[in-house]
Amino acid sequence: MKEKLFSESFLTLETTPPKLPTIDPMIEKLKQTEAYKYVDGFTTTDCPLSRLKYNSIIAAFKIQQTFNKKVIATMSMRDRNIIALQSDLLGANDLNVTNILALTGDPAKMSDQPNAKAVVEGSSIKLLEIIRAFNSGMDYAGKEFKIKPKPVNPFAVTNSYAKNFISIEKKIYKKVKHYALGIITQPVYDMEIVEKMLDIRDKIRNKFKDERKKFDIVFGFFPITKLKTAQFLHSHVPGIYVPDSWIEKLIKAHKINEEEEYKRNLFNNLQKKHPKIHIMTANRFEIVKELF
Repeated sequence: MKEKLFSESFLTLETTPPKLPTIDPMIEKLKQTEAYKYVDGFTTTDCPLSRLKYNSIIAAFKIQQTFNKKVIATMSMRDRNIIALQSDLLGANDLNVTNILALTGDPAKMSDQPNAKAVVEGSSIKLLEIIRAFNSGMDYAGKEFKIKPKPVNPFAVTNSYAKNFISIEKKIYKKVKHYALGIITQPVYDMEIVEKMLDIRDKIRNKFKDERKKFDIVFGFFPITKLKTAQFLHSHVPGIYVPDSWIEKLIKAHKINEEEEYKRNLFNNLQKKHPKIHIMTANRFEIVKELF
């Protein structure tokens, strides 16, 4: 996954494991829609919006086994202390799940589980520090492992919009400083924001003289074609910013083919500008084939 990220193009597809004791129906859907043919790899989410779902690491293992493509498994700080984080990383390492997306996690108050409490011993930075220790052959307490873990490739996330983009730059810099290889953005709907994010990337790259200079941005792409969906994401999903211009387009679009055109144009523009994209479809995998 690291080598592909640092190549000319990189295309991943987000999968959200179901609230079931198996992910076989989701894997079957990936097969039926043929979405797996168009992407370089996948991600598995970790109980997004604090809703109970199947384990992200085991899901990543099963998807890798099925499609022979690498998967980035999300790990949230919300639900684990430093003991559980390291335990999960050790198990993931044995399963060859070595690409990890470090998240702080959505607030526990959003959960569908009554009285759920967050652990949150720290932000995603602490998980990046733990991964750095593992890659040095040690646990977070500085004790050497008898068998050194396989190298772990850490990824992180960023918002794609802020009134002051300096705040985004500072947060990305901090994550890259802690050796995040790839920074996946929340969905983008404005090519001007894409330009700003690439400028931030270049500024941060110039601050490093080692391997961190190679880090890259991966743009989130969520093909919203329904006004109701756009308004829900903008109002209720933390970190997602849907610009007024996009909502206005959806208000004016009365025909399905117009909505499809907006989706395809945005994807094509992203591919031309920076073909490193993370597709989010809320498990509507059939959308992937429609983009090509």
